[in-house]
Amino acid sequence: MAADAVILGLGYVGLPLAQEGTRAGMRVLGYDVNAGVVEALNAGRSHVDDLSDADIAQMRAGGFEATTEESRIAEADVAVICVPTPLSEDGGPDLRAVESAVGAVARNLRPGMLVILESTTYPGTTDEVVRPALEAGGLVAGRDFHLAFSPERIDPGNERFGAKNTPKVVGGHTPACTEAAAAFYGRFVDTVVRARGTREAETAKLLENTYRHINIALVNEMAKFCHELGIDLWDVIEAASSKPFGFQAFYPGPGVGGHCIPIDPNYLSHNVRARLGYPFRFVELAQEINTSMPAYVVSRAQDLLNEAGKPLKGSTVLLLGVTYKPNIADQRESPAVPLARQLMAKGAVVAYHDPHVEAWRAVPEASRVDDPGAAVAEADLTILVQNHRDYDLDALAGAAQLFFDTRGKTTQGGRTHRL
Repeated sequence: MAADAVILGLGYVGLPLAQEGTRAGMRVLGYDVNAGVVEALNAGRSHVDDLSDADIAQMRAGGFEATTEESRIAEADVAVICVPTPLSEDGGPDLRAVESAVGAVARNLRPGMLVILESTTYPGTTDEVVRPALEAGGLVAGRDFHLAFSPERIDPGNERFGAKNTPKVVGGHTPACTEAAAAFYGRFVDTVVRARGTREAETAKLLENTYRHINIALVNEMAKFCHELGIDLWDVIEAASSKPFGFQAFYPGPGVGGHCIPIDPNYLSHNVRARLGYPFRFVELAQEINTSMPAYVVSRAQDLLNEAGKPLKGSTVLLLGVTYKPNIADQRESPAVPLARQLMAKGAVVAYHDPHVEAWRAVPEASRVDDPGAAVAEADLTILVQNHRDYDLDALAGAAQLFFDTRGKTTQGGRTHRL
């Protein structure tokens, strides 16, 4: 049975893409090596924050089907690779999932197919890793099949921008490949932006996240010295934000999480070092600053407890919100993990509450509290790590013995202190 597209990797990137394609009337096939994910999707159950069970049921009614059968990739006119690319031990991207997915496509490649890589990686991956693997069977990219890169721009939990109304960058191996990819995405994405080629499209994604990484590091470093100087950085940012041009607000926090900011810029830094032999200094400095923030929060927590006449060792510290973003369950690279571990290393008793996390598998030693209102009154110190909308922050801060707000969402004063 023919399919308009097969999406390889049915996670937070691939599934919303499949949803928009199905909504546009395309027959979309989903391929994943995780049999549990495939079985759940075919039964109408979602495993990602941004799609509900009702969304999956609607997709199924529109013809979407998930499979673990590699041979079915051959049914599709377009194959889109949306698999994860974590960091490897040497600091570069771990391409094993990409290579596996490309291999699956290569074994089912047909003349006329369009193959698109969406997984974030270093510049040159499409041309140096994906293309040779696909061409090994004798078909040539740009002549027998189309090949392109289009960076994913999914922002989990974003209620304003999704796969349809976020502009889609595409860069092809040839101009004809670019146009083929633009035509595909144009069927269900409002705006398509054409890059010069695959390397430009790959680098555009890294620039987007490096820009955020560096600017967050800037305000994180400012948070440290502004505290020492008695300057309210949150007020400074609000004042600077009144300028209608030349300034964009970024905010400090207990660290950065998710796949994009703490990981993607390192692909570029690693690539620069490996190919050119010198460091990408902005990225490496930003990484150093941002990864230091959990330790800084621990230091501030220790100071707050000392001022209250309590040692950190033996004190109960309650963490509110342990996901990497507000209002979602995604815990990837959450700064709450190193924060909890460093508090425990200094002898603190760590408890946590998160409306989206029933079991914190990354830190099983931390005990979960069911009632944050009662828990803040009992804890020696409460730290707001993630500001979920479920929290009545003013009430929680008012009930706490000590409240340390790392997100700047409460009013400074009394027993409440901001980063």
